[in-house]
Amino acid sequence: MKLGELLASLRKEKNILQKEVAAYLNVTVATISNYEKGVHSPDYETLVKLADFFDVSTDYLLQRTDYRASITLLNKPLVRDFTVSDLLNTVMTLDQQNLKSLLDYYELLTLRNTMQRIRKGDEPLVDLLQELETQRQLLPFPIELQ
Repeated sequence: MKLGELLASLRKEKNILQKEVAAYLNVTVATISNYEKGVHSPDYETLVKLADFFDVSTDYLLQRTDYRASITLLNKPLVRDFTVSDLLNTVMTLDQQNLKSLLDYYELLTLRNTMQRIRKGDEPLVDLLQELETQRQLLPFPIELQ
């Protein structure tokens, strides 16, 4: 997919008109149309503004990654001075054994979260039970549901 097609896709996904994007960027609707048709490409500053507008990274717009997270999300604090970006950087330094353990723990936490949602009764029980069974099958160790 080319940049223009991606911009059009993001805009349509958010149900936004070209004139709304144009107003945000302080350009004409024709300019947005030309970006989407691939007639012209946005300059660096405009690309950054488009990434902010659609809440994605510039790397995502340039199709260097499929990961859509914006810089805002990556800088979001998880606890005290530890951000999402810090977490990702830490995960990237783990060896294979610790990475596997982390993924196992993630699956366990996901399972626990689903069980808590079942107990609270916030969602239809049948949907949660199907999700729980799927998660149980993914676990690297056997678990019996009572």
